[in-house]
Amino acid sequence: MQSSQVDYVPILMQMLLAVGFVALTIVGSSFLGPRRMSKNKDKNFECGIESIGNARIPFSVKYFLVAILFVLFDVEVIFLYPWAVNFKAMGMEGFLKMGIFMALLLVGFFYVIKKKGLEWE
Repeated sequence: MQSSQVDYVPILMQMLLAVGFVALTIVGSSFLGPRRMSKNKDKNFECGIESIGNARIPFSVKYFLVAILFVLFDVEVIFLYPWAVNFKAMGMEGFLKMGIFMALLLVGFFYVIKKKGLEWE
């Protein structure tokens, strides 16, 4: 299957249209939007509650570890959907490859459990 540079023109046009729309919206809103500044309006707040103390409080590493593990296992689950759709077409070879994938996933999950990465203190 041969493709030429002309085949990419619609993609380039769509990208330019999207970037142009974003740029026009940002520039337009800065010119057309009201500029009302006041001491009360410029004050920091969090969900309607006054800010107290320093915002640079260190978080526990466990918080970030749980977040990264969630993203990792969530992305791995995404690979199950195309496999499930093409399960019959891939046959036994696809089944064995997914078995290896699931085994590696379980090894990683048991490693995380062994290291107590999901326990919160």
